[in-house]
Amino acid sequence: MYDVAVIGGGVVGGMIARKLSSYRLDLCILEKAHDVAMGASSANSAIVHAGFDAKEGSLKAKLNVKGSEMMEKVCRELGVKYQNNGSLVIGFDEADRATVEELYRRGVANGVKELRVVERDELSRLEPNVSKNAICALYAPTGSIVCPYELTIASIGNAMDNGADLHLDFEVKKIEDMGEFFRISSGRDTVCARYIVNAAGLYSDAIAHMVGDDSFSVHPRRGEYVLLDKECGTLVRSTVFRTPSKMGKGILVSPTVDGNLLTGPTSFDMEDKTDRSTTAEGLSLVMKQAGENVEGVQFGKSITSFCGLRAVGSTGDFIINLPRPRFVNAAGIESPGLSSAPAIAEYVAELLASGGLALDGKQDFNPYRAPMHAFREGTLEEKNEMIKKDPSYGHIICRCETVSEGEILAAIRQNPKPRDLDGVKRRTRAQMGRCQGGFCAPYIVELLANEMQIPYEEVTKFGGGSLINYNKTKGEEIQ
Repeated sequence: MYDVAVIGGGVVGGMIARKLSSYRLDLCILEKAHDVAMGASSANSAIVHAGFDAKEGSLKAKLNVKGSEMMEKVCRELGVKYQNNGSLVIGFDEADRATVEELYRRGVANGVKELRVVERDELSRLEPNVSKNAICALYAPTGSIVCPYELTIASIGNAMDNGADLHLDFEVKKIEDMGEFFRISSGRDTVCARYIVNAAGLYSDAIAHMVGDDSFSVHPRRGEYVLLDKECGTLVRSTVFRTPSKMGKGILVSPTVDGNLLTGPTSFDMEDKTDRSTTAEGLSLVMKQAGENVEGVQFGKSITSFCGLRAVGSTGDFIINLPRPRFVNAAGIESPGLSSAPAIAEYVAELLASGGLALDGKQDFNPYRAPMHAFREGTLEEKNEMIKKDPSYGHIICRCETVSEGEILAAIRQNPKPRDLDGVKRRTRAQMGRCQGGFCAPYIVELLANEMQIPYEEVTKFGGGSLINYNKTKGEEIQ
């Protein structure tokens, strides 16, 4: 019997679990996928928004500004990369100027610090490669960038290190209210918990329906991206947006914390909650508008494209409430959900307390976690010392990203443990370089097989039936 079950292993569920793990509670996280950070947290813009976009008085506005202010400390504790690079919303004509000025007024009302409108001359000094056709911009110095899946993995890992249990491949199919607790079933396994937090992203409406809450719905919004090589990563310092539309913040051009250049996303409403395919139409739109915003974007040096699905709620705001006893929704968390996640966690903890959950602080709670990139970013002396202690750090597996065998083994052994190639990729960046795993993948498969003590052929790319190797071609007869 758990005190709390958090349904959903994305950044919101992860941050909530981490917060709750600081109290004397028996806690679990239920995730339908083969790993954490497999939904929107695996594919988004990675922006910590300053908070000028959300409407005054909304939960989005309140939690975005607070979460943005909390994020640097959270990332420092969790060993996650964070870069305060600032953001710009550029305008091309007088209609855009009116939007920029409205965003400025809204941001001031929301409590965003240091906002200002800049004219062409200052814009050119801030970002020399921004389009010469831009006449003004809203400048938000507090805008930042992180790695969303790294933050998710670290927050869930930290919760596990502080006693939380993680149940993967646990798709919630039925919830029964037994009076004093809920019985939660996947069809194969059952978990009982006194309280539930619904942080199931695109499927949060389905989870709410299971306890009789039909007050909202969630639909997916497709966002396609093109990622460019690190050679292009210094084209801009800030995150450069267009003026937003009702569909979102438009196509951005931004550096990443790992040194690449990110462009996108598109914004198309959909019905299929599983379709994460990219389209020729969408990628063409990304390239067209990114080129209009920033001069010199070299799409010939793109290394991959991908698509994420945002969970758009029917209310126009975050849906964070207590619709029935002992059940909390954290639903409809679209942008700025990543930015808001630390503040959402605090808000959810307050709701649980108001619903009768005793929150007694844990004396031995440890908020810290070792960074997954310590070796890569260490000095030559620090690297040599690590190699002296463990020679596997001197064996480079991924040449594109300079990831060593020692880092991969450490990731495989650290909570939450990866069980497939993509899991190792999200934790170490091995396979994320120019060759996209063409050279290093076979070595990583071998390391996974050895660590998990399974046959080489059973290692998958992303769980399920995504087999990489079907059989041996030498040494034994093919079946």
